[in-house]
Amino acid sequence: MAKLTPELEQRAQQLRHKLQEAGYAYYVLDNPIMEDTVYDRLIRELQELETQYPQLIVPDSPTQRVGEKPATKFISIEHNIPLYSLENAFNIEELKNWQERWQRQIEIDPHSDTVDYVCELKIDGSALALTYENGLLVRGATRGDGIRGEDITQNVKTIKSIPLKLKIDNPPSIIEVRGEAFLSINVFESINAEREKIGEPPFANPRNSAAGTLRQLDSKIVAQRRLDFFAYTLYINSEINSELSQFSTQWQYLELLQKLGFKVNPNRQICSSLNDVQKYYQYWDTERKKLPYLTDGVVVKLNSLPIQKKLGFTQKFPRWAIALKYPAEEVPTIVEAVTIQVGRTGALTPVAELKPVQLAGTTVQRASLHNSDRLAELNLHIGDTVIVRKAGEIIPEVVRVLPELRPTNAQLFQMPTHCPECGQPVVKPTDEAVTRCINASCPAILRGSLVHWASRGALDINGLGEKLVQQLVNSGLVESVGDLYDLKVESLTSLERMGQKSASKLVDAIATSKSKSWARVLYGLGIRHVGSVNAELLTQKFSSVGQLAQAKATDIEAVYGIGPEIAQSVEQWFQVSANQELVKRLNNGGVTMEVRTDTGNVAKEQSAFLAGKTFVLTGTLPTLKRDEAKSLIETAGGKVTSTVSSKTDFVVVGKDPGSKLQKAEKLGIEQLSEAQLLGMWEGSRL
Repeated sequence: MAKLTPELEQRAQQLRHKLQEAGYAYYVLDNPIMEDTVYDRLIRELQELETQYPQLIVPDSPTQRVGEKPATKFISIEHNIPLYSLENAFNIEELKNWQERWQRQIEIDPHSDTVDYVCELKIDGSALALTYENGLLVRGATRGDGIRGEDITQNVKTIKSIPLKLKIDNPPSIIEVRGEAFLSINVFESINAEREKIGEPPFANPRNSAAGTLRQLDSKIVAQRRLDFFAYTLYINSEINSELSQFSTQWQYLELLQKLGFKVNPNRQICSSLNDVQKYYQYWDTERKKLPYLTDGVVVKLNSLPIQKKLGFTQKFPRWAIALKYPAEEVPTIVEAVTIQVGRTGALTPVAELKPVQLAGTTVQRASLHNSDRLAELNLHIGDTVIVRKAGEIIPEVVRVLPELRPTNAQLFQMPTHCPECGQPVVKPTDEAVTRCINASCPAILRGSLVHWASRGALDINGLGEKLVQQLVNSGLVESVGDLYDLKVESLTSLERMGQKSASKLVDAIATSKSKSWARVLYGLGIRHVGSVNAELLTQKFSSVGQLAQAKATDIEAVYGIGPEIAQSVEQWFQVSANQELVKRLNNGGVTMEVRTDTGNVAKEQSAFLAGKTFVLTGTLPTLKRDEAKSLIETAGGKVTSTVSSKTDFVVVGKDPGSKLQKAEKLGIEQLSEAQLLGMWEGSRL
């Protein structure tokens, strides 16, 4: 190898600088300063130099945007700062209600004009959290549940509007940047055109495509998809004593992001009143169709950082920001047929098969009709013209029928009297809107039950997904959940695309699932209304399947957090002979049906985060009722009190907290969201 000379080092540095400036001008400023052919020639020259002299490679080199080897999996990481979502408002009245709430909280004059707002377009993409250490990008992560996400750094590096190195001298030791990764409409359409050329199905919409792209294990594929990125906020470590820590407004943060090298949405605006916010919203509701990307609303933030700090956060949202969503787009189309889907609980869901129509950036061909009551209310006929919209701009639904356009030969659609999957009679309980198949041997119910049993929150059987479940049921190898534990490698290899190695892995995964906890097994049984939290509560009271099976509804209802509907559902489930047979078979097969000694020791160890601690609950939690949260804490050895004092260890904060939160803040007591409480309960400090 030839010796690395100072001239070659200087040339590599020049190439990096030229390419970085050209990339910034093209991808961030949208103002190209270099011809594509020149850029390609220079990056090839730099790649050749770095190949010959690997010591020239630096983390922010333009050549380092695409990794050489695909990742084998993504690692779950904890966000340094929670990645909050936004509260939604769907009209101006709800926006005014939000304003009144924050004004009351900080006791500001509601007629004051001293507070202004920053309005930005809400980009329809996928949120990212970026971490820079000493100016270099060291981590990019997905939102996940807001507390934990997935480390997708290698994929983030392929997004050319995200700088690998901040454009600042003497950067803070740590900067956290938040923003939205998205696909422009043109790029999305070109990707789909290419997929159709090679016979692959087109992607559904830009938002889902962006999220799916970010989770590709091969960063080369991510690079080909040409994702873009808008930054919208940042966090600077508090010890920095510089001009960066002296900012007082959200607007200054956005300007700083631009200086650091990020692309910031150019259509942002400062509004001095809610009337100005309304004008901004109405303007973009009309003009958004001219934009090169999808936007589903306007994000409104209080501009003052001191006021933001004073208002703080709920467990899910910042109190100082809200998303004002655009009205759902509605379009007419024709119902060509109605099909029936059968779920794992036997519920029959009618689905309208539609003449394809463009809606909110995607082609819609199917729309939910929800249930038999809704279908009767619509008085739907095959051939009807209907108005379709996307609920939350995600799930297409039929809003109304236009009977004046109904063809003379249109046929009224009526719910079937027999299950389309198994042919058995269906029932519609008088107190429910849903028609159900009650045949325990129905293939659709069986498929749904198997998928649920194998799901991550239940028995977590790796490799047992919907497609394989379909094969197992269709082949007759599996006729109940219990049959999974009799599967042999020899019988599995008879299935399409199932080799010896894959079959062995599946058999091992099924065997491993036998040792999952009694709570997971109870959840996996799929009893109506029994979610994972309720299953945990029940198994703490009823330590074995025998105890629970013999319990009366009144005994079950006595458990904290368990209401009469859940109690009756559990009692009725265990009274069905087929379910009794299933439990007996699983129990005999070695599946955990009790709180075993080793499991109990683990549970006790995991609860150590709560044991001996004093908690206060305030506000409405997103999924747990207050009694449920109290029961979780107390059964894990913690204590719940009604007042905040210096002896309080944690305050669990829900929506619309009371004065307890203010007192906790004055005393400096640590605040927890519901997700953090559950994380502690499960054995990890989030």
